[in-house]
Amino acid sequence: MNALIIGNVWPEPVSSAAGTRIMQLLESLQAQGYAVSFACAAGKTPYAEDLEELGVQTHNIQLNNASFDVFIKELNPDLVLFDKFVIEEQFGWRVKEQCPGALRVLETIDLHGLRKGREAALKANEAFSERHLHTDYAKRELASIYRCDLSLIISEAEMQLLQEFFKVPEAQLLYLPFMVAPITSEEQQAWKSFETRKHFVTIGNFRHEPNWLSVRYLKTEIWPLIRKQLPDAEMRVYGSYPAEKHTQLHNPKEHFYVLGRAESAHEVIEEARVLLAPLLTGAGLKGKLLDAMQCGTPAVTTSVGAEGMHGELDFNGSVVDDPKAFAEAAIALYKDKNKFAEAQANGAIIVNQRFSKEAWNSVFKKRLGDLQDNLETHRLSNFTGAMLWHQSLQASKFMSKWIEEKNK
Repeated sequence: MNALIIGNVWPEPVSSAAGTRIMQLLESLQAQGYAVSFACAAGKTPYAEDLEELGVQTHNIQLNNASFDVFIKELNPDLVLFDKFVIEEQFGWRVKEQCPGALRVLETIDLHGLRKGREAALKANEAFSERHLHTDYAKRELASIYRCDLSLIISEAEMQLLQEFFKVPEAQLLYLPFMVAPITSEEQQAWKSFETRKHFVTIGNFRHEPNWLSVRYLKTEIWPLIRKQLPDAEMRVYGSYPAEKHTQLHNPKEHFYVLGRAESAHEVIEEARVLLAPLLTGAGLKGKLLDAMQCGTPAVTTSVGAEGMHGELDFNGSVVDDPKAFAEAAIALYKDKNKFAEAQANGAIIVNQRFSKEAWNSVFKKRLGDLQDNLETHRLSNFTGAMLWHQSLQASKFMSKWIEEKNK
């Protein structure tokens, strides 16, 4: 069987959780027996993963160009995975026309409508509510979910939102969180000790708006409170693609260091005693929090940050939204060896019980197999999707064709 992943960008697992997620899905498809190809219209950066080394065929494609029709018809994949809804908007209709029997899967990574709604509420200085979900992003995203045969949802909270608020049938969705190897007892014993760790850390791609807002909030509201009680501690901020507004926060006199890209997220996180993630906006699961759990590094985050991460299990640290309480929780973890050890243990339990690669690969494989075997019946039950194919996507299709003609 052949699978094609169409990416918005070439995956950079060293730069973002989104890149790590795509690599997990790619490896899962390979483990299921698919020969995987990856296609992208964006240029490659020096930090892009070498997919060819992993046995993945790579293809450069063009937006708004009929050459893609020829390419995909020749490839004739059994499954096509779009890594964002904007990619489905661009290429979904071409896939449907050229390969109508291919299973169309949408990787949402996080609900963009939810993330944008939270950003709008923050900008307006309002409490987030359901009315902030009535955005163009949410409407476009939901339309894409209905047009696809299956959408992968990374967070239980987003599954609940889609089913209860947006009324999306469960048959269109699959809860599929991060998929990682278990943390063994030997790995836990090899974690750096409380005594050998120093300072605080946070990490995140600066191109991702929630990360920038988090760092700014950390610098202005939280770090001054921590410094009063821990004057020797440092705040180390790592993140790919920092712009001038980000590096302007760098202030050695205040022990606040904006250090740019980390070659290895795990290396810088395991050196720190506590990870801080005071996220005000965002959606999906937070890769930095999973990294912290894998490194045995306790974390302090907000309710937005912890959303979907730990379920009914105890978090690997503290979840607080008030800046003063956030600082106090961070200081307590930093100073108290017993709290630190308890948080470490909680993180290992969360990873092993909620994000098992073996368990979720099996779930993913079964769902794809069931859909392949019953695709016609599944599509007949999705009348809303058929309606959207008949109406709304025609605008995207003919706009694309108009651009293509104009480019000639």
